[in-house]
Amino acid sequence: MPIRVTLDQLIVRKGIKARDLAQQVGLSETQLSLFRSGKVKGIRFRTLARLCAALECRPRDLLDYDLDPADLVESGDED
Repeated sequence: MPIRVTLDQLIVRKGIKARDLAQQVGLSETQLSLFRSGKVKGIRFRTLARLCAALECRPRDLLDYDLDPADLVESGDED
């Protein structure tokens, strides 16, 4: 998938502990870890907003996208 979670880099730049961020945002450490590793299929906008507020950033600072023309081809999966 061409969408990459870049939260780890931001956590390092901000010098914050993932445990503290999870607590501040209201996530379990496991949930945050799964998001950080890119092993989730989605994230609620409310959770994304809380992460952005806690880290004083924008969604684009947490996610990145590598252009893939195949993303425009219908695969039968409806999102």
